[in-house]
Amino acid sequence: MLSVVTIKDIKIAIGSSCKSYRKAHNLSREELAEVLDISRATIQNIENGKNATLDNILKIANHFGLLPSISNQIDKATTNQDNISLYK
Repeated sequence: MLSVVTIKDIKIAIGSSCKSYRKAHNLSREELAEVLDISRATIQNIENGKNATLDNILKIANHFGLLPSISNQIDKATTNQDNISLYK
């Protein structure tokens, strides 16, 4: 059976992770926003699974040291595709 993942699912997962990391580092939304030079409302929107720019998501990931892990997962996903195409 196919597992369907929606964009909304990913937005919610990213938001939940952002909130967990922020709280684990004892930061308020305001403090994180100030460090990243973005608004508190932007942090709130991301944590609530609402639209966010890729730049802002990557700023948060970078702040919490997640960029290497994200990069490794992208590399793994792209090299494991074995050139599979739905358009053959």
